[in-house]
Amino acid sequence: MITSFTDRLVSCDCCPRQCKVNRLAGEISFCRTGAKALVAHAGLHYGEEPPISGTAGSGTIFFAGCNLRCIFCQNWQISQRFDKSSVREMSPEDITDEMLRLQDSGAHNINLVSPSHIIWQIADAILLARDKGLSIPIIYNSGGYDSVEALKAIEGLIDIYMPDIKYMDNTLAKKLSGASNYADIIPGVLKEMFRQTGPLDTDLKGIATRGMLIRHLILPGHQENSRRCLEVIANLSPDIPVSLMSQYTPQFKAATCQEINRRLKSEEYYNLMDYAFSLGLNNLFTQDITSQDHYLPDFEKKNPFEN
Repeated sequence: MITSFTDRLVSCDCCPRQCKVNRLAGEISFCRTGAKALVAHAGLHYGEEPPISGTAGSGTIFFAGCNLRCIFCQNWQISQRFDKSSVREMSPEDITDEMLRLQDSGAHNINLVSPSHIIWQIADAILLARDKGLSIPIIYNSGGYDSVEALKAIEGLIDIYMPDIKYMDNTLAKKLSGASNYADIIPGVLKEMFRQTGPLDTDLKGIATRGMLIRHLILPGHQENSRRCLEVIANLSPDIPVSLMSQYTPQFKAATCQEINRRLKSEEYYNLMDYAFSLGLNNLFTQDITSQDHYLPDFEKKNPFEN
């Protein structure tokens, strides 16, 4: 069954690339995804920020394909180099079934990872899941390269927005992620997400129920880019929780770019932590820089996060 949101795939406008291909007719473009979503893994995940994973885990659905081409992607096995044998094609009805299964497993929430290129399919899945009894929060966990118009169209369907802000430098964004207008797009995306949900709210147990949490992965050698990203968040609202991530390690094609072909240094991380505090971003989630390998998934395993 094709429902109203999915009908928009006839001329795809999911994301800022505005490819306009007819995905309902089997045409594919940058994200390599047709009418059905490609799911690489669905299960309880305990490695997210504490308000997201809680004690019972976040019900994550990892979608394959992506509207970015990050040469350092830690999920490259499913974002870039996947084949049909390693993923499952899912209709909105199939995604609904996964959501309900995760809810029955005790998940605190449904965490949609890399949803930007399948925003219409998941919108239909959410509507159907709610009709069938889904009651836990929905998280939109994206790379930040989203369409503001698409986000406006799904207003009311997302409880928690958890985007990345990767760049405030278009030259760097084009070089590392193939997105020459990322820095132009991301401020409006964050503003729209925040307008819909406000800052993060939690229940009495500290589990997120609604709102926004922003992530920023620090890249080695690019302190100015990170400072500008943090400034964008602070100017939007210092009340927004920020996850300042130190987990970068050279993955995928990072070795082709000498400037990022190394791990993050402690002083790079702590300098930016201090800068975040100086901007009034006091609701900060941090990582132990010595545990970078701990955050690397392996999607060739049944449980990609067994580490």
